[in-house]
Amino acid sequence: MTLSELNKLSADQLKGELIKCCGSTSWVGKMTALHPFVSEDQLFNMAERIWHECGKEDWKEAFSHHPKLGDLESLKEKYANTKDWATDEQAAAKESSPEVLEELAYNNKVYEEKFGFIYILFATGKTAKVILSILRIRLNNDLETELIMSMVEQNKITKLRLEKLLS
Repeated sequence: MTLSELNKLSADQLKGELIKCCGSTSWVGKMTALHPFVSEDQLFNMAERIWHECGKEDWKEAFSHHPKLGDLESLKEKYANTKDWATDEQAAAKESSPEVLEELAYNNKVYEEKFGFIYILFATGKTAKVILSILRIRLNNDLETELIMSMVEQNKITKLRLEKLLS
């Protein structure tokens, strides 16, 4: 879709497309209010600015729209509307041993129990071993640090998905 085509969408259609990029209803609502966009640069800049203005609950809501990293079955079941994008983003993780994926699943569970939300990482181009290594390091963070790190990672994911939307 081009920027011109995006700008021609109704508010409801636009919300349907934006929610695929970021699962925060607050972010989607604020982005929709700015529609139409003058340029792709404006779209990307406003997307980031609004994301940083969102609150912790908005961030957690967006995180909840992602499959767990390495959990390839959840891509098929729960996340059908972004399955293709998320599969691409986790492509390198698919080429991993069952042992690494099991360890990733275990540490994902530990992470979620500790922080109250799933592990968020811009996973594009990262192998499951790298994803697991980063996860183990981030398990040492406190909640506030991890929330900010996850917010930054979500912002990267949102930008990539907006780029995919416009490709």
